[in-house]
Amino acid sequence: MSDPDQPQGPPEHLAGLAGMDLVRRTLEEARGAARSQGKDVGRGQTSPKRRVATPGRRRSWSGPGPDPRDPQLLGAVTSELARSRGWSTRVAEGTVFGRWPGVVGEQIAAHATPTSLRDGVLTVSAESTAWATQLRMVQAQLLAKIAAAVGDGVVKSLKIVGPAAPSWRKGRYHIAGRGPRDTYG
Repeated sequence: MSDPDQPQGPPEHLAGLAGMDLVRRTLEEARGAARSQGKDVGRGQTSPKRRVATPGRRRSWSGPGPDPRDPQLLGAVTSELARSRGWSTRVAEGTVFGRWPGVVGEQIAAHATPTSLRDGVLTVSAESTAWATQLRMVQAQLLAKIAAAVGDGVVKSLKIVGPAAPSWRKGRYHIAGRGPRDTYG
């Protein structure tokens, strides 16, 4: 029985070797033992079992070229997420409202605001009847600007409304007739 505290020398067949020769011979023996067990090891060689991808394990390094695992821009990731989940039309509709001054221009945005978007019809509320008339005249240009900003098909037509007229109705009850003119003289 050998003493575990005593340093042991190399096996008898390696007794005459020292330094790099000992290292080379040991490595050759280890490779030979691995080959005899069916493993193909050597310089640049891997066993066929190792080439098979294991689920949940990394298959290869990304290398110097672009890779899907590389860091991505936030805008690209959110666009891809919206597209994959089917949210693209909702995001485009929200863009019309969120970027209204940038889409139509500061001057128009100061006098008109989008109020609703249903089935491709964007309702725009103008601050005066004069602005509503002007916006109706440039409606085609506004549609082109909106399509360029958020994409074709999101806004198909515009419904431009002016300020609401004052109501003469007071209270819960109403009698049909000519309105306030019938009580004057």
